[in-house]
Amino acid sequence: MVQKRQLGTSDLQVSELGLGCMSLGTDPLKAESIIKHAVEAGINFFDSADLYDYGENENILGQTLKPIRDKVVISTKVGNRWNEGKEGWCWDPSKAYIKEAVKNSLKRLDTDYIDLYQLHGGTIEDPIEETIDAFEELKAEGYIRYYGISSIRPNVIREYIEKSNIVSVMMQYSLLDRRPEEEALPLLNKHGISVITRGSLAKGLLSVNMSDRASFAIREKGYLDYSFSEVSNVVDKLTASLQRPLNEIALHYNLAHPAVASVVVGASSVQQLKQNVQAVNSEKLTTEDVTQLQALTKNNIYREHR
Repeated sequence: MVQKRQLGTSDLQVSELGLGCMSLGTDPLKAESIIKHAVEAGINFFDSADLYDYGENENILGQTLKPIRDKVVISTKVGNRWNEGKEGWCWDPSKAYIKEAVKNSLKRLDTDYIDLYQLHGGTIEDPIEETIDAFEELKAEGYIRYYGISSIRPNVIREYIEKSNIVSVMMQYSLLDRRPEEEALPLLNKHGISVITRGSLAKGLLSVNMSDRASFAIREKGYLDYSFSEVSNVVDKLTASLQRPLNEIALHYNLAHPAVASVVVGASSVQQLKQNVQAVNSEKLTTEDVTQLQALTKNNIYREHR
């Protein structure tokens, strides 16, 4: 069974592997099967957003988890507002919108409360104090239990650490994207704020059959500051160094950092979910393993998104 960790200073215990619901799709039976298999494996943390499939993702998640609502941790996000024609969306972190959007999410999820409500992005130009007020009011009113942000921007993260009561920050982090290690992870760990990681498998580059999963864009332009040939070379070295499947190495690398509470990974099939569960339930990395992996990868830093 997947083990659990405390989320920041909250009383939420979240599974080390969370199910990223964006890739569930809109077929209710298929999505329900993946969610139920996740529950059976010990996953209790489910991450959605009002943006996913125009809200249908929240609908499916809510209906599937309704019989066991008190045994799971539901997370969803707010801030991306669909245009009237739903051909695109705009960024709206205003208090008025957040307080309107939460009620729509609650209705779709068919629940009285959201365990973790996250701001789905954010920049330093946002009305941050107003946004925080919205979350604090929702918490006081009982609509949400805790709140966090989904951001990789160090300047935004610092603002929320100083001014808010966030319990978590969701951010992209992997062996091929070690940017959070320099600034974000130590700072969040110091303040008792948990990190929920996404992109842990680096768009499939750190999973089984990497060469088949690499997109045309990655083959052409590489991944962050790696060319595609560099990615291929690093992946071969990572696998050879520990003699373990790549997805095990990737997920446990994230979980080895004390700031990380959960790695959120999507699954578009039951088989994919089972592979992720097996990877997380495998043997954890030693300190020596982590050092060895870091020697094989780039210690990249944030040059943009500041």
